[in-house]
Amino acid sequence: MTLPAQKILIIGGGFTGMSTAILLQQLGASVELVEIDPNWRTDGAGITVSGPSLRAIEAIGVLPQFREQGAITEGVKMFNSEGMLIKQIQTPAVPNSSIVGGGGIMRPVLARILGAATREAGVDVHLGCTFTRIEEIDDKVNVEFSDGRFGSYDLVLGTDGVFSKVRQEIFPDAPRPQYTGQGVWRAVIPRGDVSCAMQYLGPKGKVGFTPVSETEMYLYYTEARPTMDKFFEEHELVPHLSSLLEQFSAPEIVKIRDNLSSSSQIIYRPLEGMLMPRPWYKGRILLMGDCVHATTPHLASGAGMGHEDAVVLAEEFNNGGTIQDVLERFQNRRWERCRMIVSNSMRLGEIEKTGGPKEEHTQIMGISMAGLLAPI
Repeated sequence: MTLPAQKILIIGGGFTGMSTAILLQQLGASVELVEIDPNWRTDGAGITVSGPSLRAIEAIGVLPQFREQGAITEGVKMFNSEGMLIKQIQTPAVPNSSIVGGGGIMRPVLARILGAATREAGVDVHLGCTFTRIEEIDDKVNVEFSDGRFGSYDLVLGTDGVFSKVRQEIFPDAPRPQYTGQGVWRAVIPRGDVSCAMQYLGPKGKVGFTPVSETEMYLYYTEARPTMDKFFEEHELVPHLSSLLEQFSAPEIVKIRDNLSSSSQIIYRPLEGMLMPRPWYKGRILLMGDCVHATTPHLASGAGMGHEDAVVLAEEFNNGGTIQDVLERFQNRRWERCRMIVSNSMRLGEIEKTGGPKEEHTQIMGISMAGLLAPI
């Protein structure tokens, strides 16, 4: 099979970059991946992974490792702030996959799984490195690197995240990420006998729990904050998260709050989002993942959209044509799905932040989950 592009550079070694590298290398391309972090770390606590996102992880080939090192459960239990069960939501089977339910895993664990799979696929990985100059000449993209190397490629993929250097270089007038007025708190706590994902609805917000292994689950709480605070001192983390949980009198929440400590891996992150209008490519340089469709976590699909990008690009490579045909088909297949996730996630956050209509919140959740179950 003759591929539309044989020699491919991927700039950015996050979830999107690794997933894309694995699939394109398996197709027979010669893939090089550069990552600026010399330790190839992914910071963070747990991550909730929707059933449709697990479908993409299955297509990438690492679902067995996810099952072994993460957690896949069925259903979501909804409680009020006092701990009374409101409803139990069933998670349907995901079409075109073996998935029933949803999952959770620690971010660094998923990064290690994908990193190992990237190397096993034969991808040429360079750490502690990024580009210093990028220029397309005729049918090649010439790249100079921070480690002094030079390379010439048939295709360059920018997968370097929401604050993408590739986007800034290629599309200097593209929209920048915007703060949404919310931040998310996360912590890692013992799972106990919790069998599925849970959410508790309080008067000022909701707290959720997702199992991420046989022994751990992670807590998340989305807080409305008018200012974009990026950093909290270490001594502020436990008291602040504890204060947010005071609105919940459910005995299990009270126990969790009382046992929060410096070992709970508490982190805070302001929520930002952006959707870059098409085109997502210029010549032989394509942007993917958070570079073009960074979303808030309200639909548990941020990382999943990047995994899906990888699957769709690999499929379009298989479908053949010129590289321009492939890139055009890719962005057109991804546009509406990514627009829906970014837009609906933003609206869910706005409803939560302002105390908007719960009926609209429920409706958006239903529409979004039905859309996610559709083929990618």
